[in-house]
Amino acid sequence: MSSPKIVLVAITKHGANQVAQLAAKLPDADILVSEKFRELLETSKNSARFYSGPFREQIATLFQNYDQIVFFVSLGAVVRLVAPFLQSKDEDPGIIVVDDAAQFVIPVLSGHVGGANACAEMLADLLQATPVLTTASDVGKTIPVDILGRELGWQVEAPKINITRVSAHVVNEEPIAFIQEAGNKNWWTRSTALPKNIHLFEHFSDVDLSQFKAVLWVTNQDIPENLWQQLHEGLVVYRPPQ
Repeated sequence: MSSPKIVLVAITKHGANQVAQLAAKLPDADILVSEKFRELLETSKNSARFYSGPFREQIATLFQNYDQIVFFVSLGAVVRLVAPFLQSKDEDPGIIVVDDAAQFVIPVLSGHVGGANACAEMLADLLQATPVLTTASDVGKTIPVDILGRELGWQVEAPKINITRVSAHVVNEEPIAFIQEAGNKNWWTRSTALPKNIHLFEHFSDVDLSQFKAVLWVTNQDIPENLWQQLHEGLVVYRPPQ
């Protein structure tokens, strides 16, 4: 996967100073800062753009051109600024807010699918700050059903309602059957142990379906329609590269 395109944004002098410090550690990140603070970024080696006029006029361009937008702007202001441009978690860029003292890094939108959670953790490490994650699977250190195996090239195959229902079962610590018949075995990348409610199997035939609320199945097999119906909204399939 290609690296996400990141922009660091500030509208105040203090924010511009914070951007300058972070940009030095992120040479591939772009910068957007008010024209009045140009002198603070003139020595930066990053690609920088300076705006004049109302800041809200810059939002559409940011949404079109970047995967992660990092605001050194108050959280409330960011919510109001981006609200008119939001489409869905499958389309919106990651929105991240860093407080004025660079103590906290907050992924606001598109945490999982948009990658804001992972980006926030990376930024927090660079800033020696605290990432403020509120996504249940991250807080609970469990399986992120919607993006599991994405870095390994796995494709999710399931109706959206299945992903929603199964995600709820996972974070509520209900028994989950995880069946892996294909793909890379190194899919669990958290530093913590796999949660006890996740039970591993090598074959679908090994699973007593009556004992589990949901099934996560990594396979290249065709799934018959009657099985989707039998498991109702409790099945999510992952297709690894062949």
